[in-house]
Amino acid sequence: MVTELSGPPSLGPLLALGALRSPFKRPRPGVAFPGTGDRLVLPELRVDLGRLAAYERVCGFPTGEDALPLTYPHVLGFPLAMRIMSGRGFPLPLLGLVHTSIEITRHTALPATASHELAVRVERLAPHRRGTEAVVVTELRDAGAVVWESTSTYLARHPTEAPPAPREPGSRPLPVLDEWRLAADVGRRYGAASGDRNPIHLHPLTARLFGFPRAIAHGMWTVARCLAAHGTPQAVRVRAEFRAPVLLPGTVTFAADGERFELRGTGEAGRVHVSGRVDPLAP
Repeated sequence: MVTELSGPPSLGPLLALGALRSPFKRPRPGVAFPGTGDRLVLPELRVDLGRLAAYERVCGFPTGEDALPLTYPHVLGFPLAMRIMSGRGFPLPLLGLVHTSIEITRHTALPATASHELAVRVERLAPHRRGTEAVVVTELRDAGAVVWESTSTYLARHPTEAPPAPREPGSRPLPVLDEWRLAADVGRRYGAASGDRNPIHLHPLTARLFGFPRAIAHGMWTVARCLAAHGTPQAVRVRAEFRAPVLLPGTVTFAADGERFELRGTGEAGRVHVSGRVDPLAP
């Protein structure tokens, strides 16, 4: 089923609604979602250039160009994803849902001043060794053709009989290119630009309610900041995994080679927060 929207949903009320419904949802192995494959569509989306500029500044992208940063369509699609996942029929609780990975493919340039069709769907629920993952697909279309697409996984933890994941072989450490000192207000600034004002990102007091000693950076901010520093070709596929939260304020190091990148803590044994790779697509 396709549902066309006249405008983007308001993200704040959706997050609140999802939080209120979360205690009544009990994820379990084999849980199903009747709305799998249903699409929410914004047929003629236009970008707020002021919010885009604020996003570019907080993430480190250049401003003033008639082009969307690689990660920005995810921000545009996030309210649609939250409308689905905060719904009564979605079986996983929004509170505690963890964004574990994202794969982004950009096929061509994305003018910031153009009108695009934006569509979001939950493609499937998948078993995970720690619970159940929702696989969310976001697409940006121009004249019917997909010009940008992403696949995100969101994990709801619950008891499972799945075997533990095999230990990954070690890989050579990436060379450190920069060290970033992150201010305490990064989460608030990104939340203002993106609309994602989840309390775990905003203030130490609200973050402690969810078990964090301090506010944590948005996962999508960490990826965007890394890609702004790394650079990407026009046609590209990016895969990133979120491994550990970044506490604010804090200091992290950015490491990269030609394809891979990492954001990790300082020192030789610094904890990896985000890891990913950038692969050019054939023209």
